[in-house]
Amino acid sequence: MMTIDNFNFAGKKAFVRVDFNVPVDENFVITDDTRIRAAMPTLKKILADGGSLIIASHMGRPKKNPDPKYSLKHIVDHVSKTLGVEVKFVDDCNAADEACAALKPGEALLLENLRFYAEEEGKPRGLAEDATDEEKAAAKKAVKASQKEFAKHLASYADCYVNDAFGTAHRAHASTALIADYFDADHKMFGYLMNKEVTAVEKVMSETVRPFTAIMGGSKVSSKIEIIENLLTKVDNLILAGGMTYTFMKAQGGKIGQSICEDDKLDLALELMAKAKANGVNLVLAVDAKVGDGFSNDCNAQFADVMNIPEGWEGMDIGPKTMEKFADVIKASKTILWNGPTGVFEFDNFSNGSRAVAEAIVEATKNGAYSLVGGGDSVACVNKFGLADQVSYVSTGGGALLEAIEGRVLPGIAAIKG
Repeated sequence: MMTIDNFNFAGKKAFVRVDFNVPVDENFVITDDTRIRAAMPTLKKILADGGSLIIASHMGRPKKNPDPKYSLKHIVDHVSKTLGVEVKFVDDCNAADEACAALKPGEALLLENLRFYAEEEGKPRGLAEDATDEEKAAAKKAVKASQKEFAKHLASYADCYVNDAFGTAHRAHASTALIADYFDADHKMFGYLMNKEVTAVEKVMSETVRPFTAIMGGSKVSSKIEIIENLLTKVDNLILAGGMTYTFMKAQGGKIGQSICEDDKLDLALELMAKAKANGVNLVLAVDAKVGDGFSNDCNAQFADVMNIPEGWEGMDIGPKTMEKFADVIKASKTILWNGPTGVFEFDNFSNGSRAVAEAIVEATKNGAYSLVGGGDSVACVNKFGLADQVSYVSTGGGALLEAIEGRVLPGIAAIKG
């Protein structure tokens, strides 16, 4: 497989798929440019070699073309300043032939939001609500055919393809997977960010140093079933936290007050517990909780046994006994994966559990463990607590990371690796 370090971009036009899906305020000012900065090593390497850049990205979930709210024209100036060269802008991905052909070495342009085009995602748009199954099938077939043509057209702009958008690697979109078919193995590669993401996932899931501990948070068991089941074949310890805790407690006959619970998943919770035992996995659950009498930072709070939460109160975070229990397991680990906080960390009064987990991961990392933190809320946690630079790797991918953990083949990765 070709690597970005082994490829000479001199005199070459590179189509680089990045993830510039950054948040902007009502005045279109970027509020967090992490994703833009993360792509800079790749973009600057290509320019330094004497290549030229065709930068492509999506933003948001636009339902029409164009949609001014999601136009990438709003971020051009910021990308230019960050990259250190003036970035030109083309407002139509299908009509960039002339602009791309005119690019000189050291120059860069940014294409309009790829998701303005139904062909990017391969999903029909504008179907009538009462469309028949036949009409839906015909529309889907048509857009799939046009998706290939769209990918081919995008590929025609460049001499080589670089995918540096791990956050979209789980999507079989025109610019993330199909486009790679139009470049041979020596002219398509991962960017630096993508390569780091792939390496981090492989290190955790395939090159595991034991004990391996995964911490899974989140409000619903149902949203993490496949991840949990896959992890139960790989980890030594599985810590389950967050809102899903109370489904497990109720399944065992516990009283959970007003805590969030999936009543239709009680049997599933018991099945997962049995599977953990059968696989020799140490399933670690909370023993106490910090509960509140309302869903707010300023509600009344107290600690309660997680199996006996009073009526009118709901679990908002783990308690001190659980913090110590989780931390002991984490500190004894050599490989750590964290996805999902232990509670409502956005409320400062209920963020101590997530902080305790983060600090335990940091301590384990200092003692030689490899730690991967991923998923929006977990990343927000380590950023909130100022600990992001003290773990081994913080993933930029949400859905992509989760699907990789589930053991799925990601189209954006397979398109390069073959």
